[in-house]
Amino acid sequence: MNEKFYDFVRKYQGQHIAVAVSGGVDSVCLLHWCVMAGLSVTALHVNHGLRDAADVESRYVVDLCEKLGVRCKVFYWTDEKPVSGLEAAARDARYNMMLGWCRDNNIDALFVAHQADDQIETFLMNLSRGSGVSGLSAMRAVSYRDGVKIVRPLLSVYRAELISWCNTNGVQYFADEMNDDENYTRVKIRKNRHLLASKLGISDARILLAIENLGRARDALDGQAVQMVNQVLRDDYALFTDSFLFDVAPDIGLKFLGILIQKIGGDCYQPRLNSLNRALSNLKSNCQFTLGHCTVRRLNDKILVVPEGAKTSIRKRNEKYKRYAKK
Repeated sequence: MNEKFYDFVRKYQGQHIAVAVSGGVDSVCLLHWCVMAGLSVTALHVNHGLRDAADVESRYVVDLCEKLGVRCKVFYWTDEKPVSGLEAAARDARYNMMLGWCRDNNIDALFVAHQADDQIETFLMNLSRGSGVSGLSAMRAVSYRDGVKIVRPLLSVYRAELISWCNTNGVQYFADEMNDDENYTRVKIRKNRHLLASKLGISDARILLAIENLGRARDALDGQAVQMVNQVLRDDYALFTDSFLFDVAPDIGLKFLGILIQKIGGDCYQPRLNSLNRALSNLKSNCQFTLGHCTVRRLNDKILVVPEGAKTSIRKRNEKYKRYAKK
């Protein structure tokens, strides 16, 4: 078991956690290491019904959990499958089922098996999109989604170590054929990432160091933006003067707007940077538009953000805000 992993998870000893287990090498190794670290675990497995081997993998995960003495819950994705955006829809369905179970069973933390290679690939994917600090700082070791803590204890462990550990210890795992499909950007990056080191001298360790440094900058931006959001958020809407956006550094204004839209619109993710940049540009004059399931309106020096479909009367909202402020 990796020492960095053990140091990371020791704080979770004494509480019950959930572990997402697909049957692939990353999650199978994560489950074994959690058991070896003495954690109290329930394994959560989602059968998406998308591949011929799905039922075989589900049976293996159940049998593995029985062998390890771990409780196991299997979910089945029975919804109609979309023609486009299948990967994102499957991911959302997977999280919705697992996080719903965690909330219903008072489980505070869900462990997922993203590892160092995933982190580097995410950074490079976001780099190709021209992402800002938030995108380039990639995945957080601890984040929150729908009221549940998402924990990624393997972000400092490379896939090769996980494969080696499973092979050395005779632990079976399944390979997803999608991992070799170069129609996916992530797979293209995975198969060609070595060129950064061999041709340019940019090692994986240096990329991880850059991600760590960017993560500190992201946390600083987020902290200031969250403070600003807390000043203007009122139940299901926000009303504020344009100074909140334009009298601060652009990165802080963009983060403030992104967090605000995410909270009011209820999406799992903030709008992408290019969408927020367009929104910020539009808000330099009187306008109204929708973004992230929100309606955003500017009138003179006032900006209103409400759920999409809600009334956008700034005058009425302003009167309500004044009554709120007097309390």
